[in-house]
Amino acid sequence: MAQQPSFVGSGAAVAVISPQYCCPYPVDLAIVRKVMTITDGNFVVTDTNGNILFKVKGVFLTFLHQRRVLLDGAGNPIVTLREKAMTAHHRWQVFRGESTEPRDLIFSAKTSSVWNVRTKLDVFLANNTKEDVCDFRVKGSWFERSCTIYAGESSTIIAQMHKKHTVQSILIGKDNFAVTVYPNIDYAFIVALIVILDEINHASSTSSGGGGADVGAHFGAMFSG
Repeated sequence: MAQQPSFVGSGAAVAVISPQYCCPYPVDLAIVRKVMTITDGNFVVTDTNGNILFKVKGVFLTFLHQRRVLLDGAGNPIVTLREKAMTAHHRWQVFRGESTEPRDLIFSAKTSSVWNVRTKLDVFLANNTKEDVCDFRVKGSWFERSCTIYAGESSTIIAQMHKKHTVQSILIGKDNFAVTVYPNIDYAFIVALIVILDEINHASSTSSGGGGADVGAHFGAMFSG
């Protein structure tokens, strides 16, 4: 009999970025970004009441060094996400504040397969230098906005993503999806992972000849189908 997935519901808080982003109840987040302007950092995260919790700012240094800064609702930098250039797998590093110094590294994430269509992201905390076993992992389909985040190699779910399309969101060229973060899980950490997933997906679609218009067409076809 297959092992059934379990859900984090109680116990110590899993604070990767900060304990202030851990709640004793599930947190539902809505993520909105304009499909046609993926690269401008127009990425906003709100709660169920529409209050802005996070924003993403893009910082373009060179073609090989892309950087994103995750801001809180007031515009204060929380973490900096930097793509590590010239690696076989897509690999991103996340640092505290606006730093990119090794001492401020919080975690890194990399794709487990270069050619795998379905999303699989392995996440390693900074103190896991050997990276023999991941601390968290993401599995699912990014195009379908159906991804699940697990604790390590276990079946324990800490967050789930699902699509949230409306007629209005398709017509105005916005990509809306929702994420449920389970109790005592750092929801800023989950948002940082989603930003990385978005960037990896964008890089893959661009390298394969896709682009913003193709992504928009994909969502339009998916909604009508």
